Amino acid sequence: MESFDVLIIGSGLAGQSLALRLADTHKIALVSKRHLEDGASSWAQGGIAAVIDPSDSTNAHYEDTQIAGAGLCDPTATHFVVDHGAQAIQWLRDQGVAFTPDADTAWNMHLTREGGHSHRRIVHVADATGAAVQETLIDKVRRHPNIKVFEDYVAVDLIVGHKVGKVEAGCLGAYLLHRTSGKVKAFAASHTVLATGGAGKVYLYTTNPDTSTGDGIAMAWRAGCRVANMEFIQFHPTCLYHPQAKSFLISEAVRGEGGLLRLPDGTRFMPKHDPRAELAPRDVVARAIDFEMKKRGIDSVFLDISHKSPEFLHEHFPTISARCLELGIDITKHPIPVVPAAHYTCGGVFIDIRSRTDLPGLYAIGETSCSGLHGANRLASNSLLECVVFAEAAAQDIRANPRQCPSSLPAWDESRVSDADEEVVISHNWEELRRFMWDYVGIVRTNKRLERAQHRIKLLTSEISEYYTNFRVSNDLIELRNLVQTADLIVRSAMRRKESRGLHFSKDYPLMAANPKPTVLNNPLWPKTLPRWNT
Repeated sequence: MESFDVLIIGSGLAGQSLALRLADTHKIALVSKRHLEDGASSWAQGGIAAVIDPSDSTNAHYEDTQIAGAGLCDPTATHFVVDHGAQAIQWLRDQGVAFTPDADTAWNMHLTREGGHSHRRIVHVADATGAAVQETLIDKVRRHPNIKVFEDYVAVDLIVGHKVGKVEAGCLGAYLLHRTSGKVKAFAASHTVLATGGAGKVYLYTTNPDTSTGDGIAMAWRAGCRVANMEFIQFHPTCLYHPQAKSFLISEAVRGEGGLLRLPDGTRFMPKHDPRAELAPRDVVARAIDFEMKKRGIDSVFLDISHKSPEFLHEHFPTISARCLELGIDITKHPIPVVPAAHYTCGGVFIDIRSRTDLPGLYAIGETSCSGLHGANRLASNSLLECVVFAEAAAQDIRANPRQCPSSLPAWDESRVSDADEEVVISHNWEELRRFMWDYVGIVRTNKRLERAQHRIKLLTSEISEYYTNFRVSNDLIELRNLVQTADLIVRSAMRRKESRGLHFSKDYPLMAANPKPTVLNNPLWPKTLPRWNT
């Protein structure tokens, strides 16, 4: 058994920010499913939204967030995040992050604008902000003596007191599988933090890395926690459409800097869908593209920024320019073929303003969580900001509420299982799940589609449960189990929302309800004798 003050499952911006904030006073385990560099944070191109320019205001950032969130953003959480935006940026600068400079401003940072924002407030590092931030933090994480990094480990399940005979102990740690050796080890911790990212791999097309399999959300649900707003899956409108390009995102900033969406014949189509045209929020743009593709039977639309100078494009979008050129697309001369793809999980594990879940000792931060900030649709570049702000909130609460680390935990029991006889069951179920989720629970939904998806999820759940019970766990089995659980939560949440709002668009309920409320799934597994930490 390994023992730590804080066990952080997930090594993106949220997890690393928390580790660095606590490492001077706590013994930290930072768990990465693959390598520290492989999370979704490294893929973020656009930047981090924060009020830096005195002509901007946190009230304006709040209003933009609420508008994008279709009136479903939690006011307290939204004010909390936007009010701490400048502080979060300063913390990152203190760590050594070199944002793109602008010598003509007092704050010496270039600010760009993205869809849904009323001001230029996106702090960035060219068009590879996530990668630059991660590179800086990873260096500090690896050098800190109090942070022990566990790479190639995937969490199997949380260890919960009321399931192992320690009734009111809350979360005691987690079982982790070493992906190379196949061995499962118990990790005990005073505090456990879920920072595992989203669930984009539940869909056939996604901008997410292969690690985004809903692990934290599924584990928290199995432990008895509530989840919220799972029906709101953000589809990024502009994923590069090319047979040799997997999940490559074309940043929101391309439209923010003047990129135009066109049909194959060159006709611009966004103005007829929304008065904000290409600068409309992502859900509006994604639905417009989906509509045009289905109406015309075309494989993609085109994002054209070739009217800008080559110098401008190479300066602002060097990563996008280089990747497109590798594939034979010169963005200085030709438009970029794009399609919508699952991009961000706006819902997640229900948390409070201190990042606490229902289970004492268990926190959730970043895309794994549902703080209420994103409402029915995430405003561009609010996600990295949320990671940093709620990592600090969790750090403060962990410091203020010390807990005892368990001295012993039950060992993982493999005495009644055997090696899997046919791995094809996993790969077949994985493909089936992702395809029917794309077809039935995608950008546009209907009651019938949701019912079909729910029926198939029940069949898959039964098959996977039998498989999990009889065979040794593997990385693929764990991920598939988590994806099916997350898919079930998405469908159940979507079936509860009898309206169209934000990212959830239903043909059966095309209008918005008068008094919207979050979709909170209360967990039937929670023992009624136990008080919830988060009330």
